[in-house]
Amino acid sequence: PVFTRKPSTDICYLYTAARMLEAQDAIYPQFATHNANTIAAIMHMASGKHFEFQKLHGMGELLYKAVSKVFGQTVRTRTYAPVGLHEDLLPYLVRRLLENGANSSFVNRFMDASVPVEEVAGDPVDAIKSAPALRHTLIPTPEDIYGAERKNSKGCNLMDRTQYEPLMAALDERKDHSYKAACIVAGIDVGGDPVPVTNPANISETIGTASEARDEDIETAISRAQAAQAQWNLLGGVERGKVLRAMGDAIEADRDIFADLLVREAGKTLSDVIAEVREAVDFCRYYAARAEEQFGAPINLPGPTGEKNQLHLAGRGTFLCIAPWNFPLAIFVGQVAAALAAGNAVIAKPAEQTPIVAWHAVKLFHKAGVPADVLHLLLGDGARVGAKLVADERVSGVAFTGSTETAKIINRTLANRDGAIAPLIAETGGQNVMIVDSTALPEQVSDDVIQSAFGSAGQRCSALRVLFVQDSVADKVIDMIKGALKERVIGNPAKLTTDIGPIIDAEALENLQAHCARMTDEAKLVAVAEMEPEAQQGTFLAPHIFELESLDQLEREVFGPVLHVVRFKPEDMEKVVKQIGDTGYGLTFGVHSRLEERWHDLFKKTNIGNTYINRNMVGAVVGVQPFGGEGLSGTGPKAGGPHYLLRFAAEHTLTINTAAVGGNAELFSMDEEA
Repeated sequence: PVFTRKPSTDICYLYTAARMLEAQDAIYPQFATHNANTIAAIMHMASGKHFEFQKLHGMGELLYKAVSKVFGQTVRTRTYAPVGLHEDLLPYLVRRLLENGANSSFVNRFMDASVPVEEVAGDPVDAIKSAPALRHTLIPTPEDIYGAERKNSKGCNLMDRTQYEPLMAALDERKDHSYKAACIVAGIDVGGDPVPVTNPANISETIGTASEARDEDIETAISRAQAAQAQWNLLGGVERGKVLRAMGDAIEADRDIFADLLVREAGKTLSDVIAEVREAVDFCRYYAARAEEQFGAPINLPGPTGEKNQLHLAGRGTFLCIAPWNFPLAIFVGQVAAALAAGNAVIAKPAEQTPIVAWHAVKLFHKAGVPADVLHLLLGDGARVGAKLVADERVSGVAFTGSTETAKIINRTLANRDGAIAPLIAETGGQNVMIVDSTALPEQVSDDVIQSAFGSAGQRCSALRVLFVQDSVADKVIDMIKGALKERVIGNPAKLTTDIGPIIDAEALENLQAHCARMTDEAKLVAVAEMEPEAQQGTFLAPHIFELESLDQLEREVFGPVLHVVRFKPEDMEKVVKQIGDTGYGLTFGVHSRLEERWHDLFKKTNIGNTYINRNMVGAVVGVQPFGGEGLSGTGPKAGGPHYLLRFAAEHTLTINTAAVGGNAELFSMDEEA
């Protein structure tokens, strides 16, 4: 556990020591410590038992001499020292310096002459008893890290049996459940003939059916939405925020249903499932807070006396939200929640690969309080249903997440329409790059590259596509990544042990296989992961790593578990930056370097939406890392950020001549300071 008070950690250490000393028949306890109270407590508990202390070379000499003197016996003490090259030892040294330099550290307090000896060697139990609360009152609980504005979404620790077993039991109970999804128009399930929906991890398994939209369903949805929007807009931001908060709670309550759907319809691994459900909840609560803040009351603007000026925000009309299959719950819910929060009616059009997730989400939106005529769901092929909706002049704006090519088609269609000019909010793909220099920690790089390139089977807009590694460390870094990839399990996403799931469908798989075949001829194949035998049942692609001579060898984004590696010399850093810019994309960017000046310089020289330093480059958190790119990667503003709702809104300025009705009465009540 992670404690919020240092004495709690000390107590936990002593409890663990006591349990170890009780197991003399099985283990030989060794206690590494430089804390006088801990040493004294262990000496008391360990009377007549076999054990030893350990101390770091160069530390604790006086302390352990005093131990022998005070207790009148020789205490077995082992001295240990870190051994290795400077790049291995430096992180260890930094951790030690941070630990010993902390105000709560025994070593720090021991060396501080102003701290009484009794306090330095005080009993941690007494310290906890005298504390105002067991938890540190200034450190919020995970649920409260965002303050009064919104609750944090609930997680699920998949390493904790008490948390993952209920989830696994729920998935097992629903594994044979069959769903019947349909379009939802004015709150009623409608549509054409049912179309089977299959599991990408096992294409022989049909998980349900979905009825696609007919022309009459499209017409009814648009006309009903257009008629209902004004009343929804008049409801105001505060009331709409209440509905969205209720939706967030409803998603959490239905976590197990969404988990089943995300695993069987979208091929998500369990860790991705938990993250996606949480993101959907966070979107609802974050946009609820923004609706209350930005749409709850007009903004009063400064101006001359005798006049009152206000800026009001209102919904634009009917928004079309086109969501992708790779985040069929989070992005779908995020788009819809944002459009609703701003006062718009919504027609939601999910990806044809994942209709059931969207169907269940819209059911919950209605249950949470969104009027049936304000939100409609239309299922079907993008080329038919999506194109017909985009071309309709009654659609006041489009929010789209998907490919750059499709975004351009939508943009041209909107531009060619007669009538009002409609905004397009597009979040598309990226040729996402990570740069690793010679100062980076190889172990951390390896972990972050594996997560960024192969997590979610590489099917994230933010996923790492190209890794630039400085030539002097390239061999070591690449070997470490290859070794880490061998440990990954590629197979059935419903299993707790699976790390990487399937590709979404056969068409996507064929495109990736064609790319890998081309790269095998034109580049150097570095590694191919092994897959579980069960992968033969679905649309799986083994993760690949290729080494390129140049980024120019890639013609476009490759949306899957394929990593491309390019070596570079430190003097060529400017050329690398230019190559990145020349792609035209600008979604995510990663830098691994311990040189602050270097990563700060790279951040300033690259026009990228989201830059990550010394960590993975996926998993943007709502309200913490607003997500979205520029150039070929999207229009902005960033989803999950403070400016997002404004793009869904119209701005209305109200100017009132107060002099016409007696002037500014507030002037009479103004008191000058003495």
